Order: sequence, then structure tokens, then C-alpha cells
Amino acid sequence: MEQKQVRPQRIMRKPEILNATGLSDTTIWRMEREGKFPKRVRLGGNSCGWFETEYEEWLTAISEAR
Repeated sequence: MEQKQVRPQRIMRKPEILNATGLSDTTIWRMEREGKFPKRVRLGGNSCGWFETEYEEWLTAISEAR
């Protein structure tokens, strides 16, 4: 029986998200609250990030909505 390899989820940190989207921190925060952007993942302390797969799904969805 063949074992399926699971790729670990990559976390995108805030600077990468800001650069990738071109949106401000405040805009992303507002969109998260409205359910229009993936929710951040708390990593501990003041650290947070977003799952890359969820970001890519969001990007695909807004591209298809055009």
C-alpha cells in the first residue's frame, strides 16, 4: 500500500502578505473581520501568519470573480 506524502502547511508572515497583496495592514484586518480575507493563525506571543493554501484559495476566488 502506497503512503501519501502530506506537505506541511507553509505559513506566510505579515510582511510577505502585505507585499503579495499590496494591501495595508489595516485593510487586511478589516477584510478579515468581514470574512473577506483568510483569518490569521496565532503563532505565539505577538507572532501571526496566514496559511499559504488559504491565501492562494482567496486569490483564486477573487480572480474568478472578475
